[in-house]
Amino acid sequence: MSRKSIDSSRSPSLWNRALSIRSNNRSSGAGASTGASSHHHSSRRGFSLSSLRGTIQPELSKKLYRLIKSENNLISAHETAAKERLSIAQQLSEWGEQTTDEGISDISDKVGVILSELGEQEDNYAHALDESRGTLKTIRNTEKSVQPSRDGKNKIADEIAKLKAKEPESTRLVVLEQELVRAEAENLVAEAQLTNITRQKLKEAYTAEFLATVERAEKQIILARHGLRLLNLLDDTPIVPGDSQIPYTQGHQARQILNDAEDDLRDWRPTTTAAALDEDAKYVTSNSPPPTAQQHAQQPRNAAAPDQQLQQVPQQQQLNEKEMDGASLTHTETNMTGNGSVVEGNQEVQTTAA
Repeated sequence: MSRKSIDSSRSPSLWNRALSIRSNNRSSGAGASTGASSHHHSSRRGFSLSSLRGTIQPELSKKLYRLIKSENNLISAHETAAKERLSIAQQLSEWGEQTTDEGISDISDKVGVILSELGEQEDNYAHALDESRGTLKTIRNTEKSVQPSRDGKNKIADEIAKLKAKEPESTRLVVLEQELVRAEAENLVAEAQLTNITRQKLKEAYTAEFLATVERAEKQIILARHGLRLLNLLDDTPIVPGDSQIPYTQGHQARQILNDAEDDLRDWRPTTTAAALDEDAKYVTSNSPPPTAQQHAQQPRNAAAPDQQLQQVPQQQQLNEKEMDGASLTHTETNMTGNGSVVEGNQEVQTTAA
């Protein structure tokens, strides 16, 4: 089974054993899955002398080193979850086949296809976490390279302090102070490089992780919805003892649902952009929900340029003044009409009295 996510170049025949989880597993499917797993694990480095030496880290990079080790445990957990999901999908399909119920057999097999694809998405997510972890290693390596510069500068400064305490008039102080100036200059360059790389790579690592989280979640939603559609095809109306099983006639619809799921995964496109991320960040402190993807898409069309907004302000003020003037005139006319009615009413009363 391929470990790559479904994209526009993927043919329908490669989508998790096409329309059945049973067809290839008993022959080449299991071997392909095992081969893909071994290929993935071979691409990641296991235990070696370098990893043993890595346990001795400079003070500056110790905490990040432990974080990267913890990330490795997290990746292993997601890989294990992906394998278990694939195993459960296969067992569900095999169990449904031995029930001798045509409906259960077909639906369980196709639900197994959905579950196996969920496992594939979990494995893809583990790949993304591994790439993010590799980006964090760049920061750790930079921290390791900066540590000697800090230590050298501090060592020279300590030596100068000791020498001033013992021999204030020593001619070696001049040499040490010159070395300290050079060490401080080198350390400034190293510290600036560390700051730049840390900011860049930290943002890059966790942006990739969050985008992978969004992709995994949205694809899981797609698969889960089509899985529910499959389950709705199974008639669970109770039968009384002695009646025959309800005939299953939804095989064609079940196959179409798998085709729809494949099309939806192939047509999936990332909806989160850098601009959307910046917009969502504004809602973190206000505890209000961020705008949806559709609102993000509509925002550029609805938003006006700053110059246009400035031009619209006087126009809006003029419209408001006109509305206020019109309301005043209407109010005056109403009062005049009301007074006229009172006068006419008084005249009618006087005429009646007379």
